Amino acid sequence: MIKIYITEDHELYLEGLMLLLSRQPDLEVIGTCMDGKTLLANLMGMEADLLLLDIQLPDMEPEALVRSIRQARPDLKIIFLTLMRGTRFIHRLLKFNIQGYLLKSARLDELQEAIRTVASGGTYFSREIDITHKDDDFRNTVTIDEKRINDILTKREIEILKLVCREYSNARIAEQLFLSIGTVETHRKNLIAKLGVNNTVGLVKFAVKNGLVD
Repeated sequence: MIKIYITEDHELYLEGLMLLLSRQPDLEVIGTCMDGKTLLANLMGMEADLLLLDIQLPDMEPEALVRSIRQARPDLKIIFLTLMRGTRFIHRLLKFNIQGYLLKSARLDELQEAIRTVASGGTYFSREIDITHKDDDFRNTVTIDEKRINDILTKREIEILKLVCREYSNARIAEQLFLSIGTVETHRKNLIAKLGVNNTVGLVKFAVKNGLVD
């Protein structure tokens, strides 16, 4: 039996994962939480073989979180769950000996394959991501349906992306949206990471390809 702990901050997705995995005779979800601090508090007494971990939790940056996990439980197998299609995060996290990185859009059969592969000592990375490219610029030419875009990007990120395409500077975007410049810079970085592009040009190409700008 593979014992799994899930940390995911979207309640519906978390409940869905629990339901789907509980139907498998060789998989057991032994616990869940929705933020990094709770996960760290539970680590030492946790009997899980494998951790399914949302890469974007509200209270901790992924690198800081996985560093703390490794200090407490160097043996715990980790599969990151993400909406981000770029490879930057993967290469930043590989140094912490993570075993898997899976898109949340993956089918159930791929999720099960990833869990069983990692539990048996292997590694698993999403079929849709080529981790041999450190700066995968493939996704900036891909057309994604409107529902998927809304799943991947927040309303604020789409709003900022449209202003980026109008050649607004970070300062001007901040003024327009009543945000700090630092917040705008963070949103830009997240856009680049989520869409798997290299720079502002890649963001613009993605927006044009997907009809986000006139």
